Amino acid sequence: MSERDVVIAGGGMVGISLALALARRLPEQVRITLVEGFALPPAAAAAPDYHPAFDARSTALSYGSEQIYRALGLWPLLQRWLCPIETIHVSSRGHFGSSVLRAVDYDWDALGHVVENAWLGQALLHALRAENRVELLNPARVVDAKPAREGVTLALDGDGPAALTTALLVVADGADSGLRQRLGVAATEKPYRQHALICNVATAEPHAGCAFERFTDEGPLALLPLLPAAGARHRSALVWTLPPQRAAQLLECPQEDFLTALQQRFGYRLGRLQQVGARHAYPLALRHCEEQVRAGIAVMGNAAHALHPVAGQGFNLALRDIWALCDVLAEGITQGHGPGSLAVLQRYRARQQGDQRRTIEFSDRLPALFMHSDPLLALARDLALSGLDWVAPLKRAFVAQAAGMQALEAVHD
Repeated sequence: MSERDVVIAGGGMVGISLALALARRLPEQVRITLVEGFALPPAAAAAPDYHPAFDARSTALSYGSEQIYRALGLWPLLQRWLCPIETIHVSSRGHFGSSVLRAVDYDWDALGHVVENAWLGQALLHALRAENRVELLNPARVVDAKPAREGVTLALDGDGPAALTTALLVVADGADSGLRQRLGVAATEKPYRQHALICNVATAEPHAGCAFERFTDEGPLALLPLLPAAGARHRSALVWTLPPQRAAQLLECPQEDFLTALQQRFGYRLGRLQQVGARHAYPLALRHCEEQVRAGIAVMGNAAHALHPVAGQGFNLALRDIWALCDVLAEGITQGHGPGSLAVLQRYRARQQGDQRRTIEFSDRLPALFMHSDPLLALARDLALSGLDWVAPLKRAFVAQAAGMQALEAVHD
């Protein structure tokens, strides 16, 4: 039976980012294996070519995530096809409260960046193929895991060995992780009774690097700036939180009706809305695992916590988790501990528990706050939003949370 030091189950954006971080931050002797069930494209000699597509789905990378990818040496490749967020406009429909957050106020080039998932995946996979320290088993899946004397024994199907032993298994196979369920790791779920409708829209006016977060009585609506694509010079990504029935109606209605409804909700800050791409909708729920580590096992990414999409916190939190895990593993190894040591993994959990709690509360409570109909609460909310522009410490704290500044401290230490 083959032996590894770290096996990552799941080769999505979190799994590959973790594999690259481990390879670049842990000692040379640590053996790293990534197992992914879907067949990945073959290796390419040159950096991948890419052309933005109108309907491409995207992810917002915070300023903290930029610093992590820079520290790993991945930013020069990634930034070829990123759209910077230079300004964030936060408002509440039908109320006077609003605030504008600007990167220049913090001496940053951007508050964050929007990346198309297809490009992020291609860039990370290219870096993985060039990283000879990571063994890739693909297509293959970890179908079972059992504690063993020297770590964890894994059962696999697909290409590669039928069984492995590893000191540490990282479960990173998504929010509906079958492996997490098989291990008996419980995830609490809080349904929001809302759906997220996502699509890309073309606008008459350029976004000028501005992201919009608009809170309505139905739920938050976000428009994130995107690079131009064929047929659309001015393009933004929409995440619109709605009651299920309303989302179903807008999913199926003609383009003209959809654009009219969105224009009424968003307004004319980007001029007239001209085109909408393919629309998708999915139900929203908060999922969180309180138990994220055991001896020889860590649960990460959406398998550990899947959040409300407001403020785009989920993937950025996962990257901060990755950085923290690499920190404690590197420290533990220098002290003579194996990667699967329960004491080492508990240090990781203790380190990230506060960040996870703050981020979950931030993304969970913000939409509910703006949907509350109490007039006194609405007044206090509007004053607080307006106050962000004239109370500098309050505004700085808001930006620090959204930007993932906890990660910056770790990166620069």
